[in-house]
Amino acid sequence: MRIAILSRNPRLYSTRRLVEAGEARGHIVDVLDPLRCYMNINARESSIHMKGKDLPQYDAIIPRIGASITFFGTAVLRQFEMIGTYPLNESVAISRSRDKLRSLQLLSRKGIGLPTTGFASQPQDIPDLIEMVGGAPLVIKLLEGTQGIGVVLAETRQAAESVIEAFMGLESHIMVQEYIKEAGGADIRCFVIGDKVIAAMKRQAKPGEFRSNLHRGGSASLVKLTPAERATAVKAAKTMGLNVAGVDILRSNHGPLVMEVNSSPGLEGIEGATGKDVADQIISFIEKNAKANKTRTKGKG
Repeated sequence: MRIAILSRNPRLYSTRRLVEAGEARGHIVDVLDPLRCYMNINARESSIHMKGKDLPQYDAIIPRIGASITFFGTAVLRQFEMIGTYPLNESVAISRSRDKLRSLQLLSRKGIGLPTTGFASQPQDIPDLIEMVGGAPLVIKLLEGTQGIGVVLAETRQAAESVIEAFMGLESHIMVQEYIKEAGGADIRCFVIGDKVIAAMKRQAKPGEFRSNLHRGGSASLVKLTPAERATAVKAAKTMGLNVAGVDILRSNHGPLVMEVNSSPGLEGIEGATGKDVADQIISFIEKNAKANKTRTKGKG
């Protein structure tokens, strides 16, 4: 097969591992910078170009689209989908998962456990918003934030009001969530491929920090999941429509709570913590499903 990886940096660990895994299984793997791709959209034969040339036909495409280029990246991915390339994750599913508020609304509708979350736009609603999530301490999140950036723990009501007012004054969209104290600054990253959790790790925040992101100095270790945690992770990924996802779960006194569903989960932390060849399992999944996609496409023709 000929596989393309949409990635801005071929030297990134996740991109390198996917290239290695694909080539080890006998495939041709190209890394394409999505911002260097441009599109010819017409009624006869749409195409994708790069550096003045028409790109070849790929059997499958692996989107590794950063949050800052979601709009253009998903537009490029849609163009590949239009010409019959099998996407590991579909553009509509990536867009859905990148909208944090919409994600929570969809998960809530499916009855998936979540931290109580509040969302408002007017300063006069702040007192009720704080009460809604159980009062302080509480967590305030920028909807556009990634890797723990734009996430604030407000330990008192006064601090919460001040931070929320400041964000609203800057016309930033924020959501307010209950603080799950019993999680102890740890969460669980479940790596879902298809209908299975193929690897999981516990991420523990460094002392004095409540955000467990590895980018913020958190540590990763092996963890044994409960059946409820496995089922929650798979259901969350399916609700978003993602074939491959990193589902972040908190352990609470009332069961597993989903914090986020990531459409481009990194491989370095999970492979290092578990010793599993996650990249190889991704390529294996593509092999099975790209063939089925090609058969369906031919059938339609």
